[in-house]
Amino acid sequence: MAVPTGTFQTYQAIGNREDLSDIIYDISPTDTPFMSNIGRTTASAVFHEWQTDSLAAASNANAQIEGDDATTNTAIPTVRFGNRTQIMTKVPRVTSTQRAVNAAGRADELSYQIAKSGRELKRDIEARATSALAADAGGAGTAREMAGLATWLFGNQVIATTNGTAPTTGTAPTVSSGAPTTDVASGTAGTFLESDLKTCISRCWDDGGDPTLIMVGAFNKRQASAFAGIGTQFRDVQPSATAPGTIVGAADLYVSDFGTHQIVANRFQPSNVAYVLDLEYWALAYLEPITQEPLAKTGLSDRVLLRTELTLEAQSPDSSGMIRTLTTS
Repeated sequence: MAVPTGTFQTYQAIGNREDLSDIIYDISPTDTPFMSNIGRTTASAVFHEWQTDSLAAASNANAQIEGDDATTNTAIPTVRFGNRTQIMTKVPRVTSTQRAVNAAGRADELSYQIAKSGRELKRDIEARATSALAADAGGAGTAREMAGLATWLFGNQVIATTNGTAPTTGTAPTVSSGAPTTDVASGTAGTFLESDLKTCISRCWDDGGDPTLIMVGAFNKRQASAFAGIGTQFRDVQPSATAPGTIVGAADLYVSDFGTHQIVANRFQPSNVAYVLDLEYWALAYLEPITQEPLAKTGLSDRVLLRTELTLEAQSPDSSGMIRTLTTS
């Protein structure tokens, strides 16, 4: 069908205003299940230290002769652990001109960038705290780095079963001055099996832990959904006129011989590790909390420094464990 001669269309028009929404869409994930569920404490030095203790093994032969002299028990010393604090920053910078113009979706570009940087910093903390990276003391030209979660779990780690081989305790990373100084090796990948999970939970329980959270990547979250011990694989949703009944497949709770454990997917942890955690014994120790301060102007722009210095405190590492070298696809 032809357009009548002389009809004026938008294609020829000059001066039509643009239609730009005042909403900025961003689906970048910001959920941090580890950081959000553990404790928070204070550090007072760049090498943050703490002590752990344990009771002597229970004995079924503690029987004494009537009237005998008391025998002194050998005292068990505490164990001293430590971790390096790590400085993390974000520095948004916006020109004075950009702050002056009328921008869609935000009243002030710098304020928008500060808020965005704060969310990014939170993700960085989660990624480092749940990593398999070791501590680094740093130096005059090298940044300090904290030891991540996986490096503390060498006591109760289970190597993923491969080709029918029984799960074994992995090699412990090197510890210097109470802090892990070697990254956790990857090794040959194996399937995430329920038997390995049971072994890990059992080891944590034997050591006095009560793990309530199992943290995995996306692929192994789906693997866990097929485990026989899943307690709430199906959740009933209230029926409606259009949907008489809806079934949602979500493996949220795993029931073992040692309790109920929540299974959570974590986007920022290593995808080849399943963490089995007693959250009571983990904390982030802040030497400096997350703060922001304007930096000196050096020209026609404004800068703001967002900073924090913190470390991961493993208050009792044997309360938790991990299954590592898992397949991820």
